[in-house]
Amino acid sequence: MTTTSTTRPGRAAPLAAGWLGLWGVLAMVGTLTGHGYPLGANDAYGEASLLRLLPVRYGPPVFAVVLLGAAVAALAMVGTARPSRPLRGLLLAYGWAVAVLLAVVVPDVRVLMILAYLPMLIIGAPFGWPPVDYAEIFNWTLAAKFSGLVAGVLLAAAVLAWQRRTAGSCVACGRDGDEAGWTTPAAAARWGRWAAWSAAAIPLVYAATRFAWVLGIPLGLSREFLTEMHDNGLVWAGAGLGAFATVGAVLTIGLVRRWGEVFPRWLPRLGGRRVPPLLAVVPGTLVAIAVTAGSLGELANSDFWQMAGGFSSANAPMLLWPLWGPALGAATLAYHLRRRGACASCRRPWPGPVARA
Repeated sequence: MTTTSTTRPGRAAPLAAGWLGLWGVLAMVGTLTGHGYPLGANDAYGEASLLRLLPVRYGPPVFAVVLLGAAVAALAMVGTARPSRPLRGLLLAYGWAVAVLLAVVVPDVRVLMILAYLPMLIIGAPFGWPPVDYAEIFNWTLAAKFSGLVAGVLLAAAVLAWQRRTAGSCVACGRDGDEAGWTTPAAAARWGRWAAWSAAAIPLVYAATRFAWVLGIPLGLSREFLTEMHDNGLVWAGAGLGAFATVGAVLTIGLVRRWGEVFPRWLPRLGGRRVPPLLAVVPGTLVAIAVTAGSLGELANSDFWQMAGGFSSANAPMLLWPLWGPALGAATLAYHLRRRGACASCRRPWPGPVARA
């Protein structure tokens, strides 16, 4: 049994078209005026971004063409007509390529760092700590990078829905028949377990080094530099990042544990209730994208490879970052496949027991 929601267009395509069109117009304004382009060589931290390879004079017109073209493509995905096979393939290739560009290439490690430091910045702001200029942190460049991430996610959602609809699959869940192979709950439970534990181990290694510094253990550092970090308070910033990484690792483990499906009973008012799958899938997906984007930027940074040549316990966790994003993304996907159950739109498959990780 199916409903019209399995084939009708969703809201992702018009939202993506509007967002892409807005930033495409801004890029066009930058092209005409020669001002306002915040990326590449105009980015003070551009060494950790692939966009440094794009000359500034070409940046605005390239982004104007790419963004406005993607906006038109997203609008084309609003319709219900099925295109010819060549046109469908062209739109899918262009849509996915631009989505990856915006979500993974435009953001860099700064987006990941801001997400990690954000709790510390919010809590410490009333007390004047950390001693930073917030205007220098939350600037036009950072806004452009976050907008790229948003645009990439919106476009990916639009392309995925259109890809499913034009293939005759359910727009909501992507099924076109009975589940089989690696997408079955039982299979996802197996490979998802490996992905989750791998994704949890990497931030825990990072956290261990930062906590060691707080305790005065100079892992990968000279004793003099560690003393300086204690004197200027920088060690506590590292501890904050370590705490953030630890919380993230614990939540990642929850993707394959019972308490990731049912709230522990000791939680007030929530104990014993079912965990909404999206509560784990949405943040897990966004963090996986941010980590992958940050890792790609680091791989493009010459300092990263110099650090790899001088391997130490201080930089070892960062060398594992390129594996972290894909592992977390795979673990989140496995969690989704295990818990999605019967689709509310197409009713496939019929409800059955959820596979345990």
